[in-house]
Amino acid sequence: MRISIWWIRRDLRLTDNIALTAAVKSGDHVLPVFILDPALLNSSYVGNKRVVFLLEGLRHLKADLEARGGRLILREGQPLKELKILIEESGAEGIYAEEDFSPYAKQRDNQIAEELPLHLLSGLTVYHPSAVVKVDGSPYKIYTPFQHAWKSLPFSRRNSLLPIPERISTPPGIESVPFPDPPTLAIKTMFSPGESQASLHLNAFVEGDDPPIYRYAVQRDRIDTLGTSQLSPYLRFGMLSAQQAVNAAYTAIDAAPDQDASESAQTWLHELIWREFYIHILDHYPHVRTQSFRPSLRAIPWENNDRDFTAWCEGQTGFPIVDASMRQLLQTGWMHNRGRMIVASFLVKDLLIDWRWGERWFMQHLVDGDPASNNGGWQWSAGTGTDAAPYFRIFNPILQSKKFDPHGKFIRNWVPELQSVTGKFIHEPWKMSSEMQKKTGCVLGVDYPAPIVDHAIARKQALEAYAFAKEKSGSRK
Repeated sequence: MRISIWWIRRDLRLTDNIALTAAVKSGDHVLPVFILDPALLNSSYVGNKRVVFLLEGLRHLKADLEARGGRLILREGQPLKELKILIEESGAEGIYAEEDFSPYAKQRDNQIAEELPLHLLSGLTVYHPSAVVKVDGSPYKIYTPFQHAWKSLPFSRRNSLLPIPERISTPPGIESVPFPDPPTLAIKTMFSPGESQASLHLNAFVEGDDPPIYRYAVQRDRIDTLGTSQLSPYLRFGMLSAQQAVNAAYTAIDAAPDQDASESAQTWLHELIWREFYIHILDHYPHVRTQSFRPSLRAIPWENNDRDFTAWCEGQTGFPIVDASMRQLLQTGWMHNRGRMIVASFLVKDLLIDWRWGERWFMQHLVDGDPASNNGGWQWSAGTGTDAAPYFRIFNPILQSKKFDPHGKFIRNWVPELQSVTGKFIHEPWKMSSEMQKKTGCVLGVDYPAPIVDHAIARKQALEAYAFAKEKSGSRK
């Protein structure tokens, strides 16, 4: 009787699961195992919202396994130690897992592979990071050529994705620790976990007579409407595979009723490729986790004012679009992508606070917090990354607000102090007269904070700080 271990990490699903499929083929019985790793769960980069989503996702996976005759084995501790114990207890001959590319994951897996029969399989991305490289074998540093190379590879459109095994036989007698009590949250996140929920979200986005994917290019930047797929939490934990998402994108492109719809679906595909690109960057350039990708911008003289950072974290900056976005994050564990760019630019370039402070805060609160995508997004906004926005491109929060939340619907939803503010003042409440402030119940400094910074002055200071860093490094780029 051969036994294999399916080591679950970021693949909380049964459909299209390459590690599960390999484990089933390699053994008569399979031990589906998730290890609660203190090194990850106790990290300052892991927040309660994401832990709750993970634990609830595991509960759904547990039920799905039981429906097919299997069991989820939950262990807690250092992975190498726990896997050794499981092999001793079960006699398992192989461990099958989906490969991950964060520095911690790679170090952990290399150590385990030296002592145990660990088989890593590519499933986190459609193409392994080593497959999308230049002709000379070196990795790409810029998104556009990476995208072209990615799309030039032969894509295997699996109309029938890797199926769920009809039966998953888990041998008896292998103990599982009880599910830990999830952290207590003051709010409920906006996402329901589980593979079935991921499938529902995907189908709602790409199927039907007029699916949202065909309006994605037009609506995705409007922060006052739900024009995005909102699949990021499910991709983060593998409740949906990258292959499933890309399959859906190509299917929508092929079925598009007109050119606009096709280009819109292509735009969403390109966002999925951005995800793969950032994983590619993290794999090849792991130093981005701790420092700027661009050496010329590693000496920016940050101000790092604690009071300003607290105001930003709590949504109390006095800039409505920034505050609304930050409060959305605190209350739901998610933020619209346009909001992420706005608040990141504001923190780094209006407040001159190190992008790593913001990156960590996002990881502590985002349900979809992903080491690669979060880091890539922050370095893009800070101008320090690969395809970075030029350092001199500084988002004007007022213009962003007027363009992407023109009627203030999003702002009023998340900043109730501004409920009665009308017209253009919703974007710039400090321009209201004292009489109008009293009339709307929004007296600055009492009901709602006055702006903590003058954007025009802050912009000038940011440009000077970045220029200083470049001069110090001797770079003119």
